[in-house]
Amino acid sequence: MWSEDSALTVFNTPVNERTKMATANRNPEIRKDAVNNRLVILSPARSRRPSDFKSKSQAKSDSNPSSNAQPQCPFCAGNEHQCAPEIFRMPADSTSDWKVRVIENLYPALSRDSQVKSDNEEYCHANGTAGEVSLGGFGFHDVIIESPVHSVHLPDLSPSGIAVVLLAYKKRIEQLCAIDSINYVQVFKNHGASAGASMSHSHSQILALPIIPSIASTRLNSMKEHYNQTGKCVICNIHTDKFLIDESTHFVSISPFASTFPFETWIVPRYHSSHYHELDEDKAIDLGGLLKLTLQKLSIQLNDPPYNFMIHTSPLKVAASQFPYTHWYIQIVPQLSTIGGFEMGTGCYINPVFPEDAAKILREVEVSTTE
Repeated sequence: MWSEDSALTVFNTPVNERTKMATANRNPEIRKDAVNNRLVILSPARSRRPSDFKSKSQAKSDSNPSSNAQPQCPFCAGNEHQCAPEIFRMPADSTSDWKVRVIENLYPALSRDSQVKSDNEEYCHANGTAGEVSLGGFGFHDVIIESPVHSVHLPDLSPSGIAVVLLAYKKRIEQLCAIDSINYVQVFKNHGASAGASMSHSHSQILALPIIPSIASTRLNSMKEHYNQTGKCVICNIHTDKFLIDESTHFVSISPFASTFPFETWIVPRYHSSHYHELDEDKAIDLGGLLKLTLQKLSIQLNDPPYNFMIHTSPLKVAASQFPYTHWYIQIVPQLSTIGGFEMGTGCYINPVFPEDAAKILREVEVSTTE
């Protein structure tokens, strides 16, 4: 549960047009996230002005941020020999001038060992408790090194530079699609130690699973329910009026109607698409530009907060009948709050910032061309 003394520092900034909102006079609301079938309590009484939200500590903490390389960092150019085996790099024919490298995770959550794969037979535990199942921990856990330069973070790259990272995700997912036992792929990025990053060098990760996680199954079922009731894809039909932050040719960034977290932001394809790996190069550059702008705005407004970035795509083997209602999107969650017993006990989160207020604030953040 959010508390002022836990993860946020509230600064007494002068009131300007961005902060003159009637949030304090609003009554709490309970909203349903129709995409994820989740309830959220919007409770502005638990916060001050939405524009006062700032990260307590900045995510970037390199001792020498101007340095292009860190001798002790295995992700820096020149230290490739310190890393786990490389899967591929981009450009493919590059040597020391690589832009992105995809490598095995040195400390994987799952094993790519074929023997573990052969053990993937479901069985009930010896005590016979119904529903208890165990699987061999087979899967793939990879790291995407987003830049050869230690001090360069994802929003520091150009839109085409970010597109190279996005296309690396696509290529690796396509490779994983060829493995029959892999059913779901999660791309994610943890920025900042409090968001789960163990390395300060900019990177993201991919986990490929033999099962479909329950949260993904719930999302698919919720999308299907909405489609059955309305005949429309819930993402294609999503609110974009007062929740819109920015838009590009092929994508929009929004504060979702039932935001789980303060300043949670989604980037949604304007075109219907079930799988992230359907992304082409032109759309990747367009997405790179909007992602860069979104991360810059969050950094400026929230004091460079730690954040988590997730690509929510469909299971790899969805049936053709599921295509009309499955739609991928990106979720970005700034780490501005903590959860407590209520959230863990109910699965219902309390968000002290109305998403329409967050959208208005982020719309009005000015990003210079040199940012």
